[in-house]
Order: sequence, then structure tokens, then C-alpha cells
Amino acid sequence: MEFTELLPTIGIFGIFAIVFAESGLFFGFFLPGDSLLFTAGFLASQGIFQIVPLTIGCFLCAVAGDSVGYWFGHKVGRRLFNRDNSVFFHKDHLIKAEKFYEIHGKKTIILARFMPAVRTFAPIVAGIGKMEYKTFISYNVVGGFIWSVGLTMLGYVLGESIPNVDKYLLPIIGLIVILSILPQTYHILKEKDNRDKIWKFVRTRFKSS
Repeated sequence: MEFTELLPTIGIFGIFAIVFAESGLFFGFFLPGDSLLFTAGFLASQGIFQIVPLTIGCFLCAVAGDSVGYWFGHKVGRRLFNRDNSVFFHKDHLIKAEKFYEIHGKKTIILARFMPAVRTFAPIVAGIGKMEYKTFISYNVVGGFIWSVGLTMLGYVLGESIPNVDKYLLPIIGLIVILSILPQTYHILKEKDNRDKIWKFVRTRFKSS
């Protein structure tokens, strides 16, 4: 089922729930936040949702989700690193978020918004690292606004201004997905050890085929 069919089915509160879960609950890392927000904005331009409550609700849920993630990390702490992988938890994503946080510091809370999986675990890592909450919430509000309102309004404006934009919706969503994984790809490939591992894997696959 495509987003254009799914989102009217789950309704505006379903959208809020997904944004909340992906923003800070560790089992929400697999949820498609970027494309969901864009599509919701597009559907608002078609009269299916009202843009004002949609953007306000997504913003509040994004900020609230990150805050829950922060407090979860603050309370549970590094015990998460000893947890086994499961359907709802991948330790690799947590480690990736921690490394990203070590490189970019506080601005990770803003940058991670545009990186699937990392955005779910970044507030947890901030809580584990004992970042002061008043510092965290300021970055959280800025990042949550740019991400939730920005992507939703992008979908809304394109839906309002481009005739028959629904014909190009899937390619646009595909482009958003590609752009969202580019930062992670860059950070992976810039490490020589990672490049060597990928190259070794590729050569092994070609030899075995």
C-alpha cells in the first residue's frame, strides 16, 4: 500500500504517532519519517488533511519523541550497549549514533533529524552522555521544527504549485530517501577501514558468483 493510500487510512493521529515513535523510541528506527512527512504535506495540499494542525502536531510529536528518547537514555544509560539485537532493537544503530555524536557534538541533535535510524538513537545517546536537558531541548526544538515543518511544508507547497504533481510523487519520495541516506553513506565511506571492508565484501561476492 502506498503512502497516499495509507496515510488517509491511519489519519492525522496515526501520522503523529509515527513521528513520535521514530523521533525517540528505539523501536521506531525503521519507520519512514522523511517520506511520511512529505507525503502528508502533499495530501494536505489536496485537502485530505489541514496543513496547520498537521504541521503543529508533527512538530510537537517530533520534539516530544526526542525528549522521551533523551530521558530513556538518561535513565537506562549504557546498559543498552549490553542488550542483544532483536526485531525492535539494533545495537549497531546505537553505536553509529554515538560515533556521530562524538564527531558533531550538540549539533548532532539537529543534523541527525535528516538521517534515518541515527535520528532515533541520537537523543538516547545525548541522554546517555548526560547532556544538560536545557541544552538538549534547545537543539531539539530547532531540529524538530526544521525537519517536521520543513518537510511537511515542502510537500504542501509542491502539491499546491505544480500541476499533476502526483505523477511525480514516487520519484520525489525516492529522491528524499536517497538524500536522507547520503550523510550516513559519506561518514561510512570516509573511514578507510570501512572502505576496505566494503571492497573486500564486493570482491568476495564476485569471486563466489
